[in-house]
Amino acid sequence: MVCFGGGTGLSNLLRGLKAHLSGKIEQLTAVVAVTDDGGSSGRLRGDFHGVAPGDIRNCLVALAEDEALLSRMFQYRFTQGAGLEGHSFGNLFLTVLAALTEDFVEAVRLSSELLGTRGRILPASAVPAQLGAELHDGTFVVGESAITRGRGGIRRVFLLPRDTPAVPETLAAIAEADMITIGPGSLFTSLAPNLLVPGIAAALASSPARKVFICNLMTQANETLGMTASDHLQALEDHAGCAIFDAALVNCSPFPAALLQRYAQQEAEPVSNDMKRHARGGIHIVQGEYLSPGSVARHDAEAVARDLMRFVAEFMTAALAA
Repeated sequence: MVCFGGGTGLSNLLRGLKAHLSGKIEQLTAVVAVTDDGGSSGRLRGDFHGVAPGDIRNCLVALAEDEALLSRMFQYRFTQGAGLEGHSFGNLFLTVLAALTEDFVEAVRLSSELLGTRGRILPASAVPAQLGAELHDGTFVVGESAITRGRGGIRRVFLLPRDTPAVPETLAAIAEADMITIGPGSLFTSLAPNLLVPGIAAALASSPARKVFICNLMTQANETLGMTASDHLQALEDHAGCAIFDAALVNCSPFPAALLQRYAQQEAEPVSNDMKRHARGGIHIVQGEYLSPGSVARHDAEAVARDLMRFVAEFMTAALAA
């Protein structure tokens, strides 16, 4: 299984899959977008001209053998200290290892060994590319943070440089996969950037694996407001330049009124499920109650993982029967 994403959506999903895969966890690969240029990651990118470590760090902790002392240390964020305030220890650790090994992929592997991380975590690219965007008003913005602050609505995103190379291990993982998931995560700043790395979209299109889109629960102001589930899926395939998905997981849980009100204040709303009316047929729709209880709209990782594992089991059974 190969899972593409970024942000908190991917690390949350990995926690759910870790519980379900059990003895087969080593067969799980997470591929993480690394174009973040905000917060601690952004400062380290600017100072050391390396790959953004933040989302990688979150995935390392999510797949750690246990999230005890070492994991807590990796997530520790300095609240004071000249030059240290705002940085997380894990980001600094990955940056130091990358400098010592001169290889960010190797730095992630060594960090995995230290944390007892199960499975494998890879960056989509080991080159510190920037994300650019064309807005609906025709203006261009460079930098993930600037894109998320923009008010013009996003028409498309692109990588700078455009020939940012894919990590060979990522392409190999795609070729060997039985199932590939994309999402949940910010559509244009966490999911689409993975598909823009040359070679990844073509590898996905040619892979015999079942490819599943895990739809976001909520839209995001300035990024996906008003976009439906099929709009999200279509935007990903437009950026890939080809059809990718065989299936989509979409939430059907009702939202508590208080949660809706809270997100409405942020100009966000539930993603409308219109997948049955999607222009491209042949996509298997899996609907489930994927909203986790709480004050934040977050996927119930256990429910998503359970349905993913059921889906892949059905696919493997059918493949063996054929």
